[in-house]
Amino acid sequence: MYKQSIGSGIAKRIKALCDKGYQGILAFHRNTELPKKKPKKGELTAEEKAENRRISKQRICIEHVNAKMKVFKILALPYRNRRKRFQLRANLIAGILNYELV
Repeated sequence: MYKQSIGSGIAKRIKALCDKGYQGILAFHRNTELPKKKPKKGELTAEEKAENRRISKQRICIEHVNAKMKVFKILALPYRNRRKRFQLRANLIAGILNYELV
């Protein structure tokens, strides 16, 4: 699904910060940071935990913006209006959020 949607459009120089749900992305996009998964019946080392925390601290900002976009229901529900205007409306909402955050 990743390859068919946005996978082919991401430039190789862009770093992708993903969660654990994107485990197979490394085969398609090398410049990706993924948190380490805990092995079955095992534990993560202190370095792996620190790395996971560092990645989570960067991702939390993105997750907060996604949550605020969902308040406007443009990302939370299926978009039922003209497809041409989706980009315009999404940009307007993003502008409102940027103005609010500054």
